[in-house]
Amino acid sequence: MLNLEELTLLIAIVRIKLSYINGTHLYNDFLVQMPRLNKFTFSINTLVYDKGVKIDLSSNDDIQNSFIKIGYQHLDSYANVMKTGGRCHAYSLPYQFDTFLHLTNSFRHGNFYKVRWLLMNDAHSFEHEFFKIISQDFPFLQRLSVNNFQPQKNKQHSSTLITFAEVSELNLIFAHTDYVEEFPLATNIRLPRLTILGIKYESLAMVTNNFTNNAARFNCSQLQYIMIPEPFVRPENFHSYFPLL
Repeated sequence: MLNLEELTLLIAIVRIKLSYINGTHLYNDFLVQMPRLNKFTFSINTLVYDKGVKIDLSSNDDIQNSFIKIGYQHLDSYANVMKTGGRCHAYSLPYQFDTFLHLTNSFRHGNFYKVRWLLMNDAHSFEHEFFKIISQDFPFLQRLSVNNFQPQKNKQHSSTLITFAEVSELNLIFAHTDYVEEFPLATNIRLPRLTILGIKYESLAMVTNNFTNNAARFNCSQLQYIMIPEPFVRPENFHSYFPLL
């Protein structure tokens, strides 16, 4: 590694009873052994479980300063504390990866034109206006996974139309029914290229009113593949509702 001049690092790591990975850790454990390194591109997700032990979790400012001190000023990060520990994501700018993992409500916005797959998860609900920000900051997104079991606080969605113009795959298997209502129903969110949907059968039957709701047809009529994790019996009108399956 002594002659390494460029390093690209995309990592998601779980730590038990330890704090977030920051710039100081990276330098002391790895980067100090790369004296010729002149380009470091990174996306580092750290999920911390405290297991009941009090841990001194760094603030977002402290995380950013730890990278700045070792010479990496062009970065962003966000961190949030959870009941079981905390989560932190630090990444170099401009963002160079096609994958963005574990986006939470603490996300600080920006331009992520290269991202094609986004995984959103949080212990707090995602509101309608937050999805508007995501659609603008990730304009070329193709795959979207929403993992959130918290119901939305504001179910009176605004009339602002949100379009995910390039999303072809949507996964809502680990999502509260509020998000199922947000997406397959084409009232406020449009998915004109959607062909693959991951969803629980109970949620799918509910949002389509047992496959009779015409409002959901805009986002559902072009589906070519539905991932349903549990066995189910298809009703008679299932195929007519999804003619391309």
